[in-house]
Order: sequence, then structure tokens, then C-alpha cells
Amino acid sequence: MPRLSIRPLAVLAMTGTLILTGCGTQTGDPGGRAAPVGADRIIRAHKVMQLTKVHEETGMTLLEGPAFGEDGGLFVVDVTAPSGRPKVIRVDVGKKTSRAVHTDDRGAYTSAQFSPYDGRLYLTDYAHGEVVSLAPDGGDQRTFFSGEVEGAQMNPDDIAFDEEGNLYVSDSRGLSEGKEHGRVVRIDRDGEKASVLAEDLASTNGISFDVDYRGLWISELTQNRISYLRLDGKGGVASRHTAIRVDGGIAQTDSIAVDADANLYLGLHGRAAMAVYDQHGERIATVEIPSRAEGLESVTNVAITPGGTKAYMTVSGPAGGFLYSFDAPAEGIRQSNGG
Repeated sequence: MPRLSIRPLAVLAMTGTLILTGCGTQTGDPGGRAAPVGADRIIRAHKVMQLTKVHEETGMTLLEGPAFGEDGGLFVVDVTAPSGRPKVIRVDVGKKTSRAVHTDDRGAYTSAQFSPYDGRLYLTDYAHGEVVSLAPDGGDQRTFFSGEVEGAQMNPDDIAFDEEGNLYVSDSRGLSEGKEHGRVVRIDRDGEKASVLAEDLASTNGISFDVDYRGLWISELTQNRISYLRLDGKGGVASRHTAIRVDGGIAQTDSIAVDADANLYLGLHGRAAMAVYDQHGERIATVEIPSRAEGLESVTNVAITPGGTKAYMTVSGPAGGFLYSFDAPAEGIRQSNGG
């Protein structure tokens, strides 16, 4: 991670040094559509509750992940939580209560999502290049995947599962010697085989399947764009192109979610807001928090209630880590529940 940048892909090298970087994707097609600024409607988000405060040991807090479990609990990870502090938190959004369900002495977890294959909660450990899984109650930690993929260690950021339970991971390897090294990695559901689907990407960050599981939306943090990978149905990529160019100003592209109407929700790091696009690249809305909410600088991700439109996004900054809610334009599906 030679490029330092405060991002929700932030990572704690558990030696006490905080290393923050981005993730991305770039392809050879320059024909992405520019996202119109000011042409979209504003959706107001409302504070649900504060979940974390800035950690003295790491100097920050950074919430990610949100994913609903089968019991209705919303699971959130704190990327920069030090050893002994809650790293996975379960929220009862109805009662507005939370409790710690997991901690350990090394992980820097940047995403959370439940597998459709075994029902376990999968986490990406950015700092150690691993994917781990937990039982739904936060116990029984297992290392699902560790080691190099095609000669290089991963910096895994977000996860997308296909319908069979195979994992697609945004590998946010950074820039070195003037070349981008971000990748998209596919890991079989048994964790035995991993392969690179796309490489030379600009700090790969968010990743989500489209509504029909025909392709993957990938955000590239250091180039502020979203790329689309059309899959070939055989575990490979048929085509790849730049789909949306994000005019974010000082903000950068973060995690991606997709709703039942195929809309994309893009977290903005550097601005406490979320951009919403249709599948053709038109910006249809911006989700904003109240302007009086000072000390909040980043929206990392969102989970939309499965089968409903109530959405919950993770918001962080010097004021702490918060959960905000809003009414989404369409219903939540698996692609809008973690990653």
C-alpha cells in the first residue's frame, strides 16, 4: 500500500501503524458516462444511533459492512477497532441497541456478508490478506482463505457472493512504479481455489453483482469511476468497460450496493453522502445527512432491508461511527445486503 489515503478501506496494521489506502478498477474503454452533478434529487437520511467513538489507540473509528442476518440483526464491522474492542457489532435497529459479537487481536475487517451457501458471516481482513468466517453469533472463527493469489498477496476489501456461494473479492493492491495493481479475485466456495478475474485496476474498492448476476460492478477509488465486468458463466470475464465516471470533488468512490430495480448505491469517502445511479449511469439521487451533523466525513456502505425499502448506511468521522437510515428508491435484495 504505497499510496496513503484515508478511505473506508482503511486498514490497521496491528503493530499500531494505521495504513489507509483505496481500491479501484480501470479498463481500456474510456467511454464511461459522466455523472451529472446537481441534476439528481436529494434523499434525507436520519440518525439512528451512534455505535462507536474514536479509538485512542488508532486515532479513528471506521464503520463498514452493514449486513442483515436471518434473525433480523444488522451486523457492522469497525475497521480500526484495536485488540479487545468490538470488531463486529450486532445492531437491533428497532430497539436502537447494539452489542459486540466478535473481537480478536489482529484482524482489520473491511466488509461483512452472509454466504448463501453455508449461512456464515464472512469478513475480509485487509491487513493480513485473509478472508475469515464466523458463526452467525460471532463465534467459531475460521480462516477461509489465506495466502498468495497468482504470485501476490491480497489486500481484500469487499466481497460479493454469487448464487452458488463463490466469492468475488475486490483486491485493493495499490500503485507502485507508476502502475496500478488492483485486482478482482474469485475464490471457490470451499476456499480451495482462487484466481484473478481482472487486474491493473486503480485501487479496487466496492464490488457487487448486478441484479441478474450477469456481471459485477466495481468501484475504483483512486480514479473515481465504476467499471462493469460482464461474466462468461464459466468463472471468467467476457468483457470489461468503464461504466460511470464519478464527479466527486474531494470525495472518492467507496462500496457499492444494488437494489431490486438495478440501481447502484455508491458510498462517498470524503463526503458524508451516498450517490445513487440507475444501471445506465444516470445519477438519480444523492443521499445526504443533515448539514448540522458535524464531524462526519465518510459514508462507506449501505444495507437495504431484504424485501423492504428501509436502508441503513454506515457513516464515520472524528465525531465517531454512526448508523443513518433513509427510504431507498427500491427494495433490498442480496446485492444490497453487505459486501
